[in-house]
Amino acid sequence: MLIAPARLLENLRRPNWVVFDCRHDLTDHARGARVYGEGHIPGAFFAPVETALAGAKAGGNGRHPLPAAADFADFLGRHGVDETTQIVAYDDVGGQYAARLWWLARWIGLTRVGVLDGGWPKWIAQGGPITADVPSPRTPGKSVAREAAAMQRSTADVLDAITRAGGLVVDARAPERYRGQTEPIDRVAGHIPGAVNRFFKLNLNPDLTMRSPAELRAEFTALLGPWRPDQVIHQCGSGVTACVNLLAMEHAGLGGSALYAGSWSEWIADTSRPVARDEG
Repeated sequence: MLIAPARLLENLRRPNWVVFDCRHDLTDHARGARVYGEGHIPGAFFAPVETALAGAKAGGNGRHPLPAAADFADFLGRHGVDETTQIVAYDDVGGQYAARLWWLARWIGLTRVGVLDGGWPKWIAQGGPITADVPSPRTPGKSVAREAAAMQRSTADVLDAITRAGGLVVDARAPERYRGQTEPIDRVAGHIPGAVNRFFKLNLNPDLTMRSPAELRAEFTALLGPWRPDQVIHQCGSGVTACVNLLAMEHAGLGGSALYAGSWSEWIADTSRPVARDEG
């Protein structure tokens, strides 16, 4: 799941390794393409978060609804991915966008997919090569989309979790957003009642690499308490940064939790849904 820069460099020219640049900015959607054009890992293809890694917005399904499984499989296939490909995704902010691609690839049934540990900053720090050249198109691959329903949860599932003790909801947003003290993106501040907070950046070392499995396992085990990993529902603002918590739990050997892709932005689309705040 985590690919060290040195390992990627060793395999960069192998035809069955495909790299995706997922750099993005939630407040500047043009940034990803811009920085990709300025320089990227040789051979890397650009994966736009707002289109390739998200589906069509319908007004009530959140800021980054899931793409159709077949559409995402087609995107990967057009870049040479098939079921034997090793996929590597990276970004420059601790994996929040790369982890979304990691999750989506697993969701459609691919297993050979990893995140560049430390991302673009670690690649640069270790002297990895960069280029502004756009790679030539790959021979189209074929990824058969086998949507894994167990990997995601709906708003109804979240309602069940908070009203009937049907699971534990884990919110990956910054603590001040979780508490409702500030909300820079969505129109309503606060959190889903009963959700607990695990800021996704707690999973990272200062150099943006993932912390050790032992450390993460201890912290997540304490957070989950009596809940099993397969009873955990991860969410954030729009189903993106929550994927870092999913990746961290898998890295820690606590696999089986699910994503609420609509997350907070879908939750607040219906004003009848309850909102909790802690502004003290």
